[in-house]
Amino acid sequence: MTIHQNLLGGPPPTHLPDDPGPREALAAGTAPAEVAAQHPTSSLAWAQLADDAFERGSVVESYAYARTGYHRGLDALRRNGWKGHGPVPWEHEPNRGFLRALHALARAAREIGEQEEYERCTQFLEDSSPTAAQTLG
Repeated sequence: MTIHQNLLGGPPPTHLPDDPGPREALAAGTAPAEVAAQHPTSSLAWAQLADDAFERGSVVESYAYARTGYHRGLDALRRNGWKGHGPVPWEHEPNRGFLRALHALARAAREIGEQEEYERCTQFLEDSSPTAAQTLG
């Protein structure tokens, strides 16, 4: 057994448990609204709804979906030991729903002129996962 010591003194990374149901349903082509209805705690389903709405030009709808996914993700992070800060690695696939929802929330906030929310979410994404911030743009 290898024990990894955090030499930076910050909190350890949070790794959400795998929930393959929503991911597999989306990959199989199930409509994101149906996936969200079947798995309402899935940040991934809400993030996909937010992305789809944004692509259609429905920015306020995207904002609402993203906010739901963001809050569902915060709930999951807290249940898994997250204390309000610290790494949420993009490299751990189950974290991606939350990180995508956070990105979608920042993007929609920017579009509706909510600058403070945009800046807060953008910084939160960068602090949580520089890889996610770079990957998602």
